[in-house]
Amino acid sequence: MTVAETVDVQGFAVTREVDAPPDAVWEAWADPGLLRRWWGPTGFTCPRAEVDLRVGGTTLVTMQAPAEYGGFQVHNRWTYTVVERPARIEFVSTFADADGAVITPEDAGIPPGVAAEVPHVVDLEPLPGGRSRLTVTERGYSNAEAAEMSRQGQEQCLEKLAALWPAGRDA
Repeated sequence: MTVAETVDVQGFAVTREVDAPPDAVWEAWADPGLLRRWWGPTGFTCPRAEVDLRVGGTTLVTMQAPAEYGGFQVHNRWTYTVVERPARIEFVSTFADADGAVITPEDAGIPPGVAAEVPHVVDLEPLPGGRSRLTVTERGYSNAEAAEMSRQGQEQCLEKLAALWPAGRDA
């Protein structure tokens, strides 16, 4: 697996090469059971993933902190604007309450600098040998610290996603 990241004040991109074809990696975004296995940074779990992956549809995900961080939960709602299977997903991420209603980042307990709406682009490219290049780009941060915090979380999420297909194992 190769790793590449870039960060600027407005956003960042994180790229992973995954040992699975684009259709399989797409399912990691579309299948609630798979999404629950990788969403959230290292040590966090995803107890809820309700997925409606279509233009205008929404996904509601909950990530839960480990006990040593207090076990708090953060809910996000993703509203899809582009869905081009198996190559591209675009969505806007907002913070939500437990019922899925949009709330401000401040109400969600998020540090300053994270926008109320964060556009995401997920690109999947086929690679030789049945592998994929996955790139997630996020935009909308007002300071470098918030972008870096989010980049680190996204990097850890994609590490967990890539681990769904250990090297050398058929997808």
